[in-house]
Amino acid sequence: MAVHPIKRLAGQTVIYGLSSIVGRLLNYLLVPLYTHLIFETQEYGVVTLMYSYVAFLLVILTYGMETAFFRFYENQPENRQTVFSTTLFSILTTSVLFILLTNVFKQPVATALGFGSHPEYISWMGVIVGLDAIAAIPFARLRAENKPLKFALIKFVNIGVNIGLNLFFLLFCPWAMEQGPESLMPFISSFYDPGMGVGYVFISNLAASVVTLMLLVPVMLRSRFAFSRPLLHGMLVYALPLMVAGLAGVVNESLDKILLKHLLPKDIAMSQVGIYGACYKISIMMTIFIQAFRFAAEPFFFSQASKKGAPELYAQVMKFFVIACLFIFLGIMLFMDIVQHFIGEAYREGLAVVPILLLANMFLGIYFNLSIWYKLTGQTRYGAWIAIIGALFTILLNLWWIPIWGYYGSAWATLACYFLMTLLSYFWGQKYFHVPYELKKLSLFILAALAVYFVSLPTAALTAPWKYAMAVIFLGVFSGLILLIDQSLWEQVKKTFSFK
Repeated sequence: MAVHPIKRLAGQTVIYGLSSIVGRLLNYLLVPLYTHLIFETQEYGVVTLMYSYVAFLLVILTYGMETAFFRFYENQPENRQTVFSTTLFSILTTSVLFILLTNVFKQPVATALGFGSHPEYISWMGVIVGLDAIAAIPFARLRAENKPLKFALIKFVNIGVNIGLNLFFLLFCPWAMEQGPESLMPFISSFYDPGMGVGYVFISNLAASVVTLMLLVPVMLRSRFAFSRPLLHGMLVYALPLMVAGLAGVVNESLDKILLKHLLPKDIAMSQVGIYGACYKISIMMTIFIQAFRFAAEPFFFSQASKKGAPELYAQVMKFFVIACLFIFLGIMLFMDIVQHFIGEAYREGLAVVPILLLANMFLGIYFNLSIWYKLTGQTRYGAWIAIIGALFTILLNLWWIPIWGYYGSAWATLACYFLMTLLSYFWGQKYFHVPYELKKLSLFILAALAVYFVSLPTAALTAPWKYAMAVIFLGVFSGLILLIDQSLWEQVKKTFSFK
């Protein structure tokens, strides 16, 4: 019996999610290490700020070619080797050039970004971004070939190397220098510099990126080289609007941290960036779920596009996606007194931004679902326009609200931006590629989750285990509301996942 497409999508999302959840949970465990034991809030602000710049650079260096690869890979099955090698050659060329330029101009760039005393940060981050951009294409090939297990294994190795080196440099080496056996001192002191501080975060990431690319070399060399200039031209025409959309999207996701540094008083700016960045990390489960879904969904959407009933299938995927996001939202917020220990006590003053950011990320995921219309129809310029409008909206709101409310203004600006982008994509998409989304039910699902959340707030004053018992009851109430709103939902679930 054929597997239902949504069941296959869910299965691959679980595998991608397992690598993301286990890997990123382990990686995110570095946040407690950083925020409880190692760095002051302003030092962690440096880490947050540097990775905000990295987000911009990764979009520039992949310039939409990852999505272009999926589209041309599916549309030209007889030409897949050429599609892969042309894409890889293009990304490889631009990434190597970028690595060279960042090393040549590291000092002026470091000075411009406020890290003039650490130009090595620029060199390291340049190599990290370049290698990660190159790795994106063989990773995309594994996704297109439905090889999530291999994808997940390599991701696990990346996370393991990164975490292992962080623990080595930030915990073991300081311990060995201060309390370790005398025999270890010559070995440790030969390469460890106590003054390096946050630099070891970047060195660990660099080593992980190198190892990851080495593991992907067999995927890169598996097919013969076949470059096509006309194909590259067609891919770039399709991809470059996606790069603009991606850049504008990163503005929405990362510019707030950069603006916080420049718009807040200098004596508190980096500390506030660190607090906001740490609280942002608490939305981990929502972020991981959306990332895992995106890994599985993009090739899935393209592969289903030509099949009968695709629009109805996309609508059903959206419904299940929104319900899953709302359970994550409630799960985090109802158990916040446990979740808050993920970050150090000095960072918890910003916890009130967490529900705002969770909802913002949910709408970002909804927008990703909706965006399939312009990717399938080739009208990627609309994606660029939506993202540009969202970016301008984000910039204006941050400039307005940060001086008034600080990082709370940034959180609300993020939510407002993603909600606006969702609306624009929905109304434009229905005009050019109609999908019968159950808009009324989706809206009621969201309202039901918000109602349960607000009703639950007084129970925060209860003591354990009563507080946790009430949290479970509230999750059960939400489940009942979902089934009340959509009385056919359970039958759909049983049919989709072959439950008896």
